[in-house]
Amino acid sequence: MENKSTFENEEYRRTYWHTCSHILAQAVKRLYPEVKLAIGPSIDNGFYYDMDAPFSFTPEILEKIEAEMKKICKEKLKLERFELPREEALELMKSEPYKIELINDLPDDAVISFYKQGEFTDLCAGPHLDSTGRVKANAVKLTACNSAYWRGDSSKAALQRIYGVAYPSKAELDEYLQRIEEAKKRDHRKLGKELGLYVLMDEGPGFPFFLPKGMVLRNTLIDYWREVHKRYNYLEISTPIMLDKALWEKSGHWAHYSENMYSTMIDDTQFCIKPMNCPGGMLVYKSEPHSYKELPLRIGELGLVHRHELSGALHGLFRVRCFTQDDAHVFMTWEQMRDEIKNVINLFDEVYSVFGLSYQIEVSTMPEDHLGHVATWDFATDTLKQACTDLGKSFVINEGDGAFYGPKLDFHLSDSLGRTWQCGTIQLDMQLPERFELEYIGADGEKHRPAMIHRVVLGSIERFIGVITEHFAGAFPTWLAPVQVKLLPIADRHLDYINEVKAKLEEKGLRVEIDDRSEKIGYKIREAQLRKIPYMILCGDKDIEANTVSVRSRKQGDIGAMSVEKFLSDVLEEIRTKAL
Repeated sequence: MENKSTFENEEYRRTYWHTCSHILAQAVKRLYPEVKLAIGPSIDNGFYYDMDAPFSFTPEILEKIEAEMKKICKEKLKLERFELPREEALELMKSEPYKIELINDLPDDAVISFYKQGEFTDLCAGPHLDSTGRVKANAVKLTACNSAYWRGDSSKAALQRIYGVAYPSKAELDEYLQRIEEAKKRDHRKLGKELGLYVLMDEGPGFPFFLPKGMVLRNTLIDYWREVHKRYNYLEISTPIMLDKALWEKSGHWAHYSENMYSTMIDDTQFCIKPMNCPGGMLVYKSEPHSYKELPLRIGELGLVHRHELSGALHGLFRVRCFTQDDAHVFMTWEQMRDEIKNVINLFDEVYSVFGLSYQIEVSTMPEDHLGHVATWDFATDTLKQACTDLGKSFVINEGDGAFYGPKLDFHLSDSLGRTWQCGTIQLDMQLPERFELEYIGADGEKHRPAMIHRVVLGSIERFIGVITEHFAGAFPTWLAPVQVKLLPIADRHLDYINEVKAKLEEKGLRVEIDDRSEKIGYKIREAQLRKIPYMILCGDKDIEANTVSVRSRKQGDIGAMSVEKFLSDVLEEIRTKAL
């Protein structure tokens, strides 16, 4: 049984970090009493506190605050919870306008609770540790300060958000900070520019530009996607990027998602640029009659979608305003549902293993704003769980986070640094087939309503490229690398021979470049290493005499001389097996 007071326990870890946010607020109020406090929760990787200050929290000020936090930890102040009636609560917080607003927004019957530590008191529901001494003073670190809008609303006050992290020991903190430094080196925005893959420009915030090498990477990924889906008997379609608003009203998206949709007028009719591919997929299914003999019918689409994200939420390829979803919709009978879910999970297993990504499954259940009957939701949720159990897959429950039309399985991928990314999803849907009146003719000759699965394996092409750029630190496996082999002639007299080698490699489908600049060979090797190219082939006088090439590997260094045929045999096998 998991110890509830260990840092591995999520509840304890969040309680620990929440207590740290109060220590942060106390430290700020001691040093700068004029600062007004907003909110300070724990988050997945630490804690933050939003504050309204008449000055900027510079790195020098953050150092002072961090030092004061350490003092508070050493003071071992007891945290005491108490409750107050609304009027007394408002009186206590009268100098804190953001706390006053929070209290006024609470329902009439709400319990209004506070936590006190020494001279500091904060409005808070808790929970907290029993003493500031539980937090190790030498393992607390303030990591950043960014701007944030009060309650995430750009029309409200601009605040400053101080981020921090803390661990039970300095060694664990140091290990975490080391991971953060490694993550900075792997930042896909930095590597994307350095490797000539993709850029983001002020002229198109949230609209990524893919460069020639990035397109090679992207198209190779898409080719693999198509190859896998062909083996799993998917048919590919393409639906329009813009459709009549009436369609989105029928699907339910306009009522639930209109604030994130772009629209325009065409001939006095409002059209919407699609934020998802689903309604178009419904129309494709409905365009012709279907028999039970066709089911399950698996239809895939690499569809470009647009969503209006707030500018402050945009982040490289991870959060953009246009992206290509590797969507698929599976139409099936209710009896086929469980087996089809397992079929999709097996496809996910195959794809993720190719990239060396493990995952955790999360079952997201019925939200408050759901469509359809509770009994239908219960059946669908149980079917998702049973499919996972059949395959020996463990899962955790994420209450109330399903789509408005059905429950889902979310796949949280773990990369080489242990970070998690939500990419794949399998969503059951008995609502859209009803809304669009989808039908098939059963074995009894009667019309029946199909069930359907929405699913993506990569999530979006753009975001997945960002994930694997950081996962591989830009050193993509040979099959995926935009340039697989760099040819380096020692001198100009070796160019004819190296062009012959290039022709042989390209004939077998390898992606090859020659560096024929008048630079020293050591410089060329370093350049190829910085570009993270899997193989270098060097050619000099001895290679020409022996009809060989000298090979250097990104992983192994100098491999030595070999025939072009031997090199081709080894590399083509590496590419065929998609070796990591």
